[in-house]
Amino acid sequence: MAQAIALPLAPSLSLICNTRNPNSLSTTVSLPTSNPPKFRGLSIKCARVGGVEIPNNKRLEYSLQYIHGIGRTRARQILCDLTMENKITKDLSEEELVIIRDEVSKYMIEGDLRRFNALNIRRLKEIQCYRGIRHIQGLPCRGQRTKNNCRTLKGKRVAIAGKKKAPR
Repeated sequence: MAQAIALPLAPSLSLICNTRNPNSLSTTVSLPTSNPPKFRGLSIKCARVGGVEIPNNKRLEYSLQYIHGIGRTRARQILCDLTMENKITKDLSEEELVIIRDEVSKYMIEGDLRRFNALNIRRLKEIQCYRGIRHIQGLPCRGQRTKNNCRTLKGKRVAIAGKKKAPR
């Protein structure tokens, strides 16, 4: 009876047994330990500058633009100040990354810049100046026309009930 139950299990056990003979059943079965997969040539390393992970596969001038507050001009200015060549981010050494982090930290970026702008807009709203009122109403505040455009600020068009198009 014991052999009848063990025979159907033998082929499946032979895959995980460490014995040389797949037909023989041993009393000890050891499961293979799974090692984490190793990928050749794949290194997942993100450069973190200014609290932002900048992309590895782009040149430094374009990678720095992923930081809020650094545009094309400031990225070029940072590279000129450091007299560093514009190479791909993944090719940077640790020393170069530290130098770039120090240079970027001199500027107002990310959270500080967002907070600074939000405080300025809040101040304009509190003193009820023209620009503050336009911010409150959700309209453009730099003199643009509003009859046809500015859909990003005004939102989606709302249909007026009872209004028909003019006859031709």
